[in-house]
Amino acid sequence: MAKRSTHFQLIQFTLLVILLTAQSSQGFVASPARHEQHHRRVVRKASSPLSATKKPKETTWERITGPKLFKTVTNWKGIHSVPLVPLRIMTGALMIHHGSEGGVLPANFGTPEFQGFVDFIVNPYFSFLPGPPELWSAIHDYAEFYGGILFAIGFLTRPAALSLLASMMGAVYFHLSSTGAQGFPFGHVPNYSYDFEEPLLYSLIFLMFWFNGAGPLSLDSIIYSNISQEEEEEEN
Repeated sequence: MAKRSTHFQLIQFTLLVILLTAQSSQGFVASPARHEQHHRRVVRKASSPLSATKKPKETTWERITGPKLFKTVTNWKGIHSVPLVPLRIMTGALMIHHGSEGGVLPANFGTPEFQGFVDFIVNPYFSFLPGPPELWSAIHDYAEFYGGILFAIGFLTRPAALSLLASMMGAVYFHLSSTGAQGFPFGHVPNYSYDFEEPLLYSLIFLMFWFNGAGPLSLDSIIYSNISQEEEEEEN
């Protein structure tokens, strides 16, 4: 009986070894087949017409000067449709007023308002800039006046927002240099006039429109819808 049980165990062990060997051999045989199938997929994908006609990646200069210069949010629902329109128009109008010191148009050389900007702001706080202070005062006026017009009508909104953002950041620097943080965030000043907060709020508005674009109700949106090729590429 002992010999029979021993033989039976040997037979079971032999069958188990054969079974495991067969399964492992099937795995090794199937593995090249799977690699071949994967290789065919890669070759088929590489030789497809879509990959052969893939458009080359745009350069940074092409993005700045191409159709994407006018690209903006096109969603007519929610905040992009109506609420942001009066914000953009009124902010642009206020910038036009800021840029017309001493007259109706910008850079009114010789007027007390323009000369006061030179004497009390540019000379004491921006003397590190190269060139005459009158030049930087004129650039400030031009950026705010014409940038405000472009921003209000929604044309070249991103470049306009960027120039206005630079102007407002200069204003933030001026106010912080002249009056400090005025107790921000918990302190207060006697006259409750917090000079740096207004240009800082303007800066955040311009930064938002620089990222967002003018929105669907703008000249940028109309121009981009006529010159953009993105929809044609998606259809093809």
